[in-house]
Amino acid sequence: MSVPVKGTYCLCINVEDVIRIKVGALGGIKFPNGSYIYVGSALNSLIPRLERHLKHSRGEHDVTYWHIDYLLRDPRVSMESIYMNANGEKLECLMAAQVAEHGDPVPRFGCSDCKCVSHLYRVESFGFLEKIGLKKYV
Repeated sequence: MSVPVKGTYCLCINVEDVIRIKVGALGGIKFPNGSYIYVGSALNSLIPRLERHLKHSRGEHDVTYWHIDYLLRDPRVSMESIYMNANGEKLECLMAAQVAEHGDPVPRFGCSDCKCVSHLYRVESFGFLEKIGLKKYV
């Protein structure tokens, strides 16, 4: 498989306990325990972006830039897997709309540069991601 350079991805995240964290300009957000999917995209460095998110979730990266960084750095949060679509298009908002059909939004999270309700959703499971055209990365 060739290494994809551009695409859209979904981070499959588990929150082990009810947590409240400050997320940049969004302020304090309460996250009930459960499963979450974060939708993102990278249009020139997909694999390095995914590796950065993995490092953040393991506590190996401390630069906080995106909303998701605040969540991933909490020790009660873990990343279960990553799914991606490496077709070279920015489908982040379309993908977020598809994920929205399966979960509840965390309002304004990860979507400060678009008109979506959210790019982070609390879901019952991650099982539908392959059905909407994503392939498992890790």
